[in-house]
Amino acid sequence: MGRLTESAAAGSGARAARWAGSPPTLLLISPTSPGCAATMASSDEDGTNGGASEAGEDREAPGKRRRLGLLATAWLTFYNIAMTAGWLVLAIAMVRFYMEKGTHRGLYKSVQKTLKFFQTFALLEVRIVPTSVLVTGVQVSSRIFMVWLITHSIKPIQNEESVVLFLVAWTVTEITRYSFYTFSLLDHLPYFIKWARYNFFIILYPVGVAGELLTIYAALPYVKKTGMFSIRLPNKYNVSFDYYYFLLITMASYIPLFPQLYFHMLRQRRKVLHGEVIVEKDD
Repeated sequence: MGRLTESAAAGSGARAARWAGSPPTLLLISPTSPGCAATMASSDEDGTNGGASEAGEDREAPGKRRRLGLLATAWLTFYNIAMTAGWLVLAIAMVRFYMEKGTHRGLYKSVQKTLKFFQTFALLEVRIVPTSVLVTGVQVSSRIFMVWLITHSIKPIQNEESVVLFLVAWTVTEITRYSFYTFSLLDHLPYFIKWARYNFFIILYPVGVAGELLTIYAALPYVKKTGMFSIRLPNKYNVSFDYYYFLLITMASYIPLFPQLYFHMLRQRRKVLHGEVIVEKDD
């Protein structure tokens, strides 16, 4: 479901500034986590050295924390700028292809290298805002699954119109999202970027999910006919796996998961744009 949820980034510019005085803590790696909430890991150790006294360590700790905070902020800024640029390149390539060819056929093939690189590169994202393991798992797996185990592996479906649906939805979402995090880290967030971040998803997320589901559905006949990725009995491990039924289960999983993730983003929208105080239980 491709990054359907993230922790709200209100006040993220101030949060980025605070990192300079307090070192962030590594929590999770996630392709969908917000850049302004992401950070590098810091050690729990105080960096003791030989015969240094505890008082000396205490005096050194704030400086080390500031340096770690500055390094984390610099990494996050670079990362989000790079990801914004990458998805912009992808968007320009798609527009140029359609203007030149006048058709969506061949579009995926023309942009697949850029898509695979930046979508896979998103695995480097790290967050300091705690989130549900389930939510993070969905965010991580869904995009990688669609890119590598569906569209990359099943070439006959690459020209399906549904592929264009999720490509467009992903691209606009990611340009908006990474721009939001970049400007937040720089503490200069234009209101339009903030507005776009918490309004575009209302349409883009359902469009993206529809594209993903229709693409998986289009893949079913090919998977059933070829038996790809399936393991049949008998075999020396005495296990079996049917990729066709796995895809059916995957499609069914969207029913309970998508509303949960979508309404979470709607709550974050109310909190960020309208200042509502929303208390959510920790998972």
